[in-house]
Amino acid sequence: MSTLRLPAPAKLNLMLHITGRRADGYHELQTLFQFLDHGDELTFTLRNDGQIRLHTELPGVDHDSNLIVRAARLLQSRSGCPLGADIQLLKRLPMGGGIGGGSSDAATTLLGLDHLWQTNMGEDCLARIGLELGADVPVFVRGRAAFAEGVGERLQPVELSEPWYLVIAPQVSVSTAEIFSDPELTRNTPAITVRSLLAGGGHNDCQPVVEKRFPEVRNALNLLNKFVPAKMTGTGACVFGSFPNKAEADKVCRQLPADMPGFVAQGRNISMLHRKLKELEQEVNA
Repeated sequence: MSTLRLPAPAKLNLMLHITGRRADGYHELQTLFQFLDHGDELTFTLRNDGQIRLHTELPGVDHDSNLIVRAARLLQSRSGCPLGADIQLLKRLPMGGGIGGGSSDAATTLLGLDHLWQTNMGEDCLARIGLELGADVPVFVRGRAAFAEGVGERLQPVELSEPWYLVIAPQVSVSTAEIFSDPELTRNTPAITVRSLLAGGGHNDCQPVVEKRFPEVRNALNLLNKFVPAKMTGTGACVFGSFPNKAEADKVCRQLPADMPGFVAQGRNISMLHRKLKELEQEVNA
C-alpha cells in the first residue's frame, strides 16, 4: 500500500467543567467526548526520501507549525522510520470551532502513518506522542467516547446514546488560550463522578465567557434553543443540539440563516477513523 485515505472526525464536548488550576497554569477539567460522523479527510502517499510535505495550505498556519506536519515528524523521530509522506488535507471542520479539527488531523496523521510506514508503535505510545501535540489528541488516537479528567488526558471509555446532532458554526474563530486566561472564567466547579454525569446534567464553564465575547455564538445558541436545548462545545465557537432522528435535525438545519452555516451528523462512540482502520485490517487479513 502506497496511498492511504482516512477521515479525521469531529468531536463534541457534551459538557466541560473546570475544577481547578494547576501551578503550571494548566486547568484541571472534566469533560465528556463523543465523536461525529463528519470531519476532515487526509490522504497520505508514501515517500522514500524521508520528506514530510503537506500540500494543503491553511490561512495563517506555517507549514512546519501545522499539527499534521509536527505529528508526522514526531512519529518519524520516535520510531526511527526513514520513510516520508506527501499529505493532502480536505478541510471541512472550521478552525477555532471547538470540534477538534487540528487535534483530529494530528491523530489521524499518527495512526495513518503508523499504518502506512508499518511502525507498529501501538495505541498507548501514539497517545503519549499525541499528548505532546495537544490535550485533545489522545482521545482521537484512542477513538472511543470517553469521560476525560486532568488536562483531558485521563480517559475513561463510556457508552452513550448515539443521537443525531445539528452543529452550527458561527463565523468566528475562538482562541482556546484566550478563553482559558479570561479572569471571569469559572475555575472551581465541584468534581463529579462519571456515574452521576451519565445520569444527566453537566454544563460548559466556558460558555458564558464565550457568549460575552462573541455575540455570534450567543445568537446561535438563542436560535437553536428555540428547537432543542443548545450547548457550546469546547471553548467554542460551534454550538449543537441533539435530535432523535436525522429528519428532524435536517428540518431545523434547512431553517438556518446564511450567516450560521451548520451540518447534521450522528454521534458515535467509536470514531469513523477507527472503524475505517478496522476495515483496512480486515481486508489485509482476508
